[in-house]
Amino acid sequence: MKSLARIRHIALDMDGTLYLGGRLFPWTQGFLETLRQRGIGYTFLTNNPTKSVADYLAKLAGMGIEASEDNMLTTSLAAIDWLRENLPQARRLFMLGTPSMVSQFEKAGFEACADDPADRPDALVVSFDMTLTYDRLCRAAWWASQGIPYIATNPDRVCPTEKETILVDCGSIQKCIEEATGRRADIVLGKPDPTMLQEIMHRHGLKPFEVAMVGDRVYTDIAMARNAGAVGILVLSGETTPAMLEGITPPDFVFDNVGSLGEALASLK
Repeated sequence: MKSLARIRHIALDMDGTLYLGGRLFPWTQGFLETLRQRGIGYTFLTNNPTKSVADYLAKLAGMGIEASEDNMLTTSLAAIDWLRENLPQARRLFMLGTPSMVSQFEKAGFEACADDPADRPDALVVSFDMTLTYDRLCRAAWWASQGIPYIATNPDRVCPTEKETILVDCGSIQKCIEEATGRRADIVLGKPDPTMLQEIMHRHGLKPFEVAMVGDRVYTDIAMARNAGAVGILVLSGETTPAMLEGITPPDFVFDNVGSLGEALASLK
C-alpha cells in the first residue's frame, strides 16, 4: 500500500503543477515551504525541453522559486545522457528544438547540423519545438526516412497553457513524421519512461515507495510513477479533469492542486 507518510522525496512536474504558462499558482510557495519544513526533498522534473537548465532556473527565480542544477531534471538532459551511453560516437545532430534547447546540447559537446541534405547528422533529435518551421520539419522527416538513429525527447501530445490555443508538443510532431515516413522514434525519453525517477532514487539512496511523482497528467506523470514503482500523485490543476479519470486505473492519490497535497502532508504525524 502506497503511503504519503513514507515519502522522502518528491519529483515535481512544473507546467500545470506548479505554474501554468507564466502564472505561478498561489499555493505553490506554501507547498514548497511545507516540503522544506518536513524535510522532504524535491526535484523539478519536466518533459518540456524547450528551455535549457539555465533558462529554467532563471524562470523559476523570476517566480520567486529558488533552485539549482542539482535539483533540476529535463528531457534534454535525459536525451544527452542517452546519447552518451548508447551512441558515444555521435556528435553531430539534426535537432527540432528551440535555440535554448539546442544550447543545452551544445554545452554538452554536441554540434547542430544545418538544414542541408549534404550536412548528414549522426542522429536525429526531435523535441517540443516552439520555433518549428515547415522546412525543418521536412528535413527531419527526410533524415528519419534515411534510417539514422532517431531520438525523441518526450511523448506529450500537447503542452498545457492558459492561452486560448493548442500548443502542439513533441508527441504530435512525432506523429507527423511517422505519417510522412512510416518511421517511429527509436527511443522516446521523458515521462512515462522511468529513467529520470530511477536517477533520483539512485542519487539519494531511496526506495521506490519513498519517492513520489507529482503531476497533472495520467499518461506521463502517473504512468512514470507506475513504471518506476513509485508513488503517483495526480493534481487537477493542469491537463487532467475529473471526468478523464472515469474508467481508468486510478492514481495512488488525487488532489485538486499541490496546495491540497501540502495540507495533507502537513497533517501527518
